[in-house]
Amino acid sequence: MLDRIIRFSLQNKLIVLLGAAILLFAGVYVARDMDVDVFPDLTAPTVVVMTDAHGMAAEEVERLVTFPIETAVNGASDVRRVRSKSSQGFSFVWIEFDWGTDVFRARQIVSEKLVGLAGQMPVGVGQPIMAPQSSVMGEVMFIGMQADSTSMMDLRTMADWNVKPVLLATGGVSQVTIIGGDYKQYQVLANPRLMDYYGLSLDELTSACAGMSNNATGGVVRQYGNEYVVRGMARSDELEELGRSFIKQHNGQPVYVDDVAELKIGAAVKMGYASQNAKPAVILSVSKQPNTNTLELTRKISENLAALQNTLPLDVVLDTHIFRQADFIETAVHNVQDALLEGALFVIIILFLFLGSFRTTVISLLAIPLSLLGAVLVMKAWGLSINTMSLGGMAIAIGSLVDDAIIDVENVFKRLRQNQQLPQGERQQAWKVVYEASREIRSSIFNATLIIIVAFIPLFFLSGMEGRMLKPLGIAYIVSLFVSLIVAMTLTPLLCRLLLTSDKYLKKKSRENWLSRKMNLYYERSLLQAFRHKKLVLGSALALLVASVWLLSGMGRSFLPEFNEGALTITAVSEPGISLDESNQLGRLIEAQLLSVPEVISTARRTGRGELDEHSQATNSAELEVRFSLKDRPAEAFKAEVREKLKRIPGIAATVGQPIGHRIDHILSGTRANIAIKLFGPELTDLYRIGRQIQHEIADVDGLVDVNVEQQVEVPQIQIRARRSMLAHYGISIEEFNHFVEQAIGGEKLGDIYEGQRRFDLFLRFQPEFTTTIDGIRTALIDTRQGGKVPLEEVADIISAAGPNGISRENVQRKIVVSANVSGRDLRGAVNDIQQIINEHVTLPEGYRVEYGGQFESEARASRTLALTTALAILIIFLLLYQEFKNLKLAGIILLNLPMAMIGGVVAVWLTSGIISIPAIIGFITLFGIATRNGILLVSRFQQMEEQGLKLGDILIRGSVDRLNPILMTALTAALALVPLAMNGDAPGNEIQSPMAKVILGGLLSSTLLNIYLVPVAYQLLHRFGLLKQRENEETTI
Repeated sequence: MLDRIIRFSLQNKLIVLLGAAILLFAGVYVARDMDVDVFPDLTAPTVVVMTDAHGMAAEEVERLVTFPIETAVNGASDVRRVRSKSSQGFSFVWIEFDWGTDVFRARQIVSEKLVGLAGQMPVGVGQPIMAPQSSVMGEVMFIGMQADSTSMMDLRTMADWNVKPVLLATGGVSQVTIIGGDYKQYQVLANPRLMDYYGLSLDELTSACAGMSNNATGGVVRQYGNEYVVRGMARSDELEELGRSFIKQHNGQPVYVDDVAELKIGAAVKMGYASQNAKPAVILSVSKQPNTNTLELTRKISENLAALQNTLPLDVVLDTHIFRQADFIETAVHNVQDALLEGALFVIIILFLFLGSFRTTVISLLAIPLSLLGAVLVMKAWGLSINTMSLGGMAIAIGSLVDDAIIDVENVFKRLRQNQQLPQGERQQAWKVVYEASREIRSSIFNATLIIIVAFIPLFFLSGMEGRMLKPLGIAYIVSLFVSLIVAMTLTPLLCRLLLTSDKYLKKKSRENWLSRKMNLYYERSLLQAFRHKKLVLGSALALLVASVWLLSGMGRSFLPEFNEGALTITAVSEPGISLDESNQLGRLIEAQLLSVPEVISTARRTGRGELDEHSQATNSAELEVRFSLKDRPAEAFKAEVREKLKRIPGIAATVGQPIGHRIDHILSGTRANIAIKLFGPELTDLYRIGRQIQHEIADVDGLVDVNVEQQVEVPQIQIRARRSMLAHYGISIEEFNHFVEQAIGGEKLGDIYEGQRRFDLFLRFQPEFTTTIDGIRTALIDTRQGGKVPLEEVADIISAAGPNGISRENVQRKIVVSANVSGRDLRGAVNDIQQIINEHVTLPEGYRVEYGGQFESEARASRTLALTTALAILIIFLLLYQEFKNLKLAGIILLNLPMAMIGGVVAVWLTSGIISIPAIIGFITLFGIATRNGILLVSRFQQMEEQGLKLGDILIRGSVDRLNPILMTALTAALALVPLAMNGDAPGNEIQSPMAKVILGGLLSSTLLNIYLVPVAYQLLHRFGLLKQRENEETTI
């Protein structure tokens, strides 16, 4: 079949050229419209269920709200993990589905389960709602709002009603979460003493206030041929009018709302603060819809906000550079594109040096754009985006893309020169020479390329986030390589026929270029020496292999290299029970310390949480985005100073990460750190005690930083414990008692007040003197069944107590997490030390257990998968080699390339990071496929020459020299094309590809230099010991 493809291409040049042109133009057209993102979508299909349990303590939220939701969704179709967080007044449940589950199907499953909960929620608890479809990786931008003279209430109102609608109207935005400023609220602050004086119950006041914000409809009146809509106009947004709302008569006099209550426009109870550069601000977090082009969305948002800026007060500033995922994407994609171009330049130089011909160089180079654009077309058809992974796959492949074409062009050009040197009568037609030359090496090249593709099989067995991240790299690599094979079988032979067959050109290029002649000469001499010193050659190779295995055994292991994003994400947690205001003050101190670091450009902080924010943050938790620019010191030194500055602030536990890396950790374990030690058990106090013990025991482990235990502890509470006998005495039911506490002390929304298109809550509660202190709460008056009032302390014990601030669960079990980051050390070594310490020094009570999550869990899973599937891939490679040569010994000779390649790969890792990461492992897998090509070229040439009846000595010398040029060209183009990636591993976007490039680069150099000697020596030895069939009278010595 391969022969027919080559013949067809040579005889149908118009079809082939037209096909190449169509591929070129279609690829360029599609590439311009491809979605661009930093990574593929890494988030497992997840549905977030949020429930507002206003006023409930964490225990009640867990028992009455979270547990029923967990029970409903746990065990549903394709659900793999259910996590939850119960805190004061809120329940968050994260339902994670199996990878590959359609997210809309997942939402439908959860929606059906929630329907079954209708009516089961406690009185006063809102119905569970699903958060808009997004993910932590979908946060594309943070927008800051600050002003010099505009009040924080007006600034927040602008954010809610001017900025947020513009953002949501931008196509591709799924959610906008706001934090900071003063949330405007119309407040009715009732005085229970005045209510008692006027004989007014809380229900009567509630009823009167609820009617303030309503209009009525009177239907339609038809008169004089017209139709009139009848409206009852009672709604008002004027405080004075609202205050004159009638409640009842007392002693013949009307009682109005403002007789018993203060009406004011005030700030709602704060859930969170925001600041920029230690100054108050409002921050908006923008999340995108799935499969939305981040760069395009960011551009549209920036344009819309620029237009909106002109409508805002002059002192209001919109800052869109707090965090922009697009910045990292643009930098990363630009860096990978630069690596592609620089790699291509290396390829051009190598080709021209070896081939010495502009025409042959151009023919070989055409495989690069056609192969890359072919890969783009396939990726578009499969719904994939252009990201650092897919571009990285192309960058790693770029040197290999010309290999098939190089070997074809080199062999064709050599045969054409040889044909040209024959007498006129013995020369073949040029197209036949091209056909025979292409046909001569086509089978071996096809199998070599197929082996490289097979070597990538293990990558597609990866599951979880690592599979989602790395599969696009494999797809881009394999598809582009396969397209290059098609180009080499079709376009390359045709262009050789069109550009290389003229007599004038062949006479001009009748001799090999000087570099090839010199290298062939030196190689022949050194090869003769290798045959004379076989033991030295074999012993040296074995010694290098043993040394590399020894080096490998001492290397550390990690999941992914650290990203270089030019920004930090810092989580700072203060003592539980601290007030939001105190937490905000600590946040300002943190920002001041960070701004004193020279490299820091700006800071943005969010303390607490925003309304409708699916990320549960306690009041004692702050998250900061820190932009920096490195100057005269490395990143590790900068981060060390940041951590030192944070240690100066008493009472906080800080975790330092980077925006995208931080979010990857959250996806892996729900914890924003490299390592998550999950402790499961029934009692919160025991969980926290054991967690603190683990934190203390592992604090001194080498390389561990940011060691923190989740702050699930008891915090101060004011408990109002009903005395049932006294409630019965005054005729107050438990339901009425609970409702009073929720409404009078906690407050209740009664309706909405409209200001044009804007809508604000109308909120009722007792005045602060009755709600903000224990003594005040004791004097609050509760209605009795007889129409009177009694102090709350008459029917309840009001005491200061303690209760949990929050309760985390996973798969319906309580848990607490001890988290840590790793710096300056490998991940697996750190986790091994942690496990040993916990096993030796921490005794777990019955019913308690420990699990290890985060990057370590993913690294261990990926390593096991790659080890098993790599063994399978090597077996398949061996079978393909046997199929090609029909000889087990020859297949074994070629497989000698694998350990020889490993030598260079291991040395490359040892000289750089000294850590084997998942990308480095994939680099070894890729290397094993590429490295077999050299052995195939040599052995197939030896076999061809044996079939011609040549002596073994001539076969080994001439055959090896004959294949030196294509071997060196393919190895050097594949290796040197990776130099930009290998040398610029710290550049954003290159972090994952760089370890792969280093391994492949080092491995190709070692396998090439060793195997151009080792394979001929091994081939001769097999003949000498009779393991390969010999002809009669054949010389076996050299």
